[in-house]
Formats: sequence, structure tokens, C-alpha cells
Amino acid sequence: MKLVIITAVEEFQKEVLKLFKKANIENFSSSDIDGHKNGASILMASSWFSGEKFGNESRLFFSFTEDEHIEALFQFINEFNSNIETNNPIKAVVVPIEKYI
Repeated sequence: MKLVIITAVEEFQKEVLKLFKKANIENFSSSDIDGHKNGASILMASSWFSGEKFGNESRLFFSFTEDEHIEALFQFINEFNSNIETNNPIKAVVVPIEKYI
């Protein structure tokens, strides 16, 4: 068993849910988060308060699942990311689990 963690901008929430389903990952959790990039963006440059940092509405997903489901999920994420027209791809990491109850 491993822990897979995914982050995506809010606009991709439905797509991430579809990718979980395609990979046969039935149990997962999610949470709203703010994503940040260090660097000037058009939004920050055009703001009246350009000294402030703004976050992107994002989602964090995680699931404790088996290797074969994670391999399928990563394949589906790679396919999805290769077809998007934004610089905000879905990102994923895997963390091994030594013990669990």
C-alpha cells in the first residue's frame, strides 16, 4: 500500500475525479487549498495592490491504495497533462507506507 497525493487547479477537479474512477481508486479524500507560484503574473502586475501575493484555488486529493491502481492513475495523468493548454498540470507524488492500521 502507498499514499498517492495529487494537486490540481480547481478547474480540473471533475477531471481528477474521472481519473480516479478510471484507475479504480474508489476511496480518497480531498481538500480545498491555495496554490502559489513565486514570480510575477499578469494578475499580480495588473492588481492595484501588486505587492500582495495571490493564490490559485486548487484541490488536494490523496488516497491510500495499491501499486497497480497508482500506475494506472499516473498513466492517465500523463495523458491528461499532454493535452492541456495551460501551465498548471495535474501533479502527483507517491509516498511509501511502512506501517498502517
